[in-house]
Amino acid sequence: MKKVRVITAEEAALLVKDGDTVSTGGFVSCACPEALTKALEQRFVETGHPRDLTLFFAAGQGHRDGTGGDHFGHEGMCRRVVGGHWDRAAKLGELALQNKLEAYNLPQGVITHMYRDIAAHNIGTITHVGLYTFVDPRNGGGKLNECTKEDLVKLVNIEGEERLLYKPIPIDVCLIRASYADEYGNCTVHREIGPLDVTAQAQATKNSGGKVIVQVEKIVQGGSLDPKLVKIPGIYVDAIVVGSVEDNMQCLGMPYDGALTGEFRIPVDAIPPIPLDAKKILARRAAMELPEDAIVNLGTGAPEKIANVAAEEGISDKLILTVEAGGIAGVPYGGTQFGASANAMAILDHNVQFDFYQGGGLDVAFLGLAETAPNGDLNVSKFGTRLAGAGGFIDITQNAKKVVYCGTFTAKGLKTECKDGKLVIVQEGAKKKFVNQVEHITFSGVYANKVHQPVLYVTERAVFELRPEGVTLIEIAPGIDLQTQVLDQMEFMPKIAEDLKLMDERIFRDELMGLAND
Repeated sequence: MKKVRVITAEEAALLVKDGDTVSTGGFVSCACPEALTKALEQRFVETGHPRDLTLFFAAGQGHRDGTGGDHFGHEGMCRRVVGGHWDRAAKLGELALQNKLEAYNLPQGVITHMYRDIAAHNIGTITHVGLYTFVDPRNGGGKLNECTKEDLVKLVNIEGEERLLYKPIPIDVCLIRASYADEYGNCTVHREIGPLDVTAQAQATKNSGGKVIVQVEKIVQGGSLDPKLVKIPGIYVDAIVVGSVEDNMQCLGMPYDGALTGEFRIPVDAIPPIPLDAKKILARRAAMELPEDAIVNLGTGAPEKIANVAAEEGISDKLILTVEAGGIAGVPYGGTQFGASANAMAILDHNVQFDFYQGGGLDVAFLGLAETAPNGDLNVSKFGTRLAGAGGFIDITQNAKKVVYCGTFTAKGLKTECKDGKLVIVQEGAKKKFVNQVEHITFSGVYANKVHQPVLYVTERAVFELRPEGVTLIEIAPGIDLQTQVLDQMEFMPKIAEDLKLMDERIFRDELMGLAND
């Protein structure tokens, strides 16, 4: 093998031409190739080039502070952006909402599989994932604004079954990060939170005739790396850039943590109990839906509190938490380390984890509850002037054996307290979540009913179930008035179960619920 070309980040930026399709690696704040994307941004700011790029990525990258995807957030730099999650790159989102670039949001897991299909020169990625959601061509095809015209998603019929065909996107340049490279360009990712998509992205780019540029911490002697740790073979790599210590942080702003890579294990028994507020109430009720030894995915926000409740109740060993970035078991982290898991039993490739998810491997998924419509549709991806994107939400919720949405009943200013096993609304939230029609269909109640998927909507004061006739109220919290504090706070009249029950009083008391005994 010949030795790999080693260049500076500034030299790497010069390899990107006007009109190129660029794919970037990373997962939220983890494994972002900051040295490469910063240099590309600097070149554009100084020269106006490269311009009219197509940016193509799966997981959102950055921390809403100019990092990650926001390095591309300059008018004229990108002509088109195709991404799985937009929330981390606020500047890109603003340009999309202002119709200053073509913008698409496709399911994150689907994009991870698109990389593989691009590498294999398949006709496209064919899957059921996205049917009946905003990604379905009948509901917009993933387009996010008026200037976006081209159809990247096509509805097809195979063997009498509806499927979506996601068209391949050849890649001209891929900017990814690894840990070490040897003199021949073989790269490991042993100090990252996981391999993510680096192998598939590099293959897709190489087989598209493009250039693979990898940012690393250091270069070591050729042949000295354990071949089982090499995730990017040197035959795929066109150039290596050695980044600074800051640019190679495991997660943005965070020092290296070996517990997130499997280097060592840390004690995690002493997870502190959380106060009895609205989020703990709904986390407790949601935890009651956990079957023993369940394989679980917890979304960000309110669902994260389920892990705290499980620890407090002594049932953490009765469930196996997974993260779409690839972690199996262990303790998923949040914040800038979201995507990582301490003490994981296995860390898979991002796309391999989604193979499992899309095939129905999750026993139950707990995701956040936002706009909800009478037919069970849910929106978590687009709210007026805020463009969040779906991320892995569609891949996960459409395929889990059971879905439990967790969120407060209203938003913006809600205050609650518990007294004598009853819930008291101290101040009502100003924004209703149960609305006549959602702005974006991130989850389709119609599809869920079609495939007979059990779905619950858990709030601090009421629990709803998706039934063929629509969203149905099945439980109400003790102390809550049905008319004024539930029905009047909804834009639509839900179905009400004939056997409407009170939520378990234990949920609203400070002492342990005793879920381990249940």
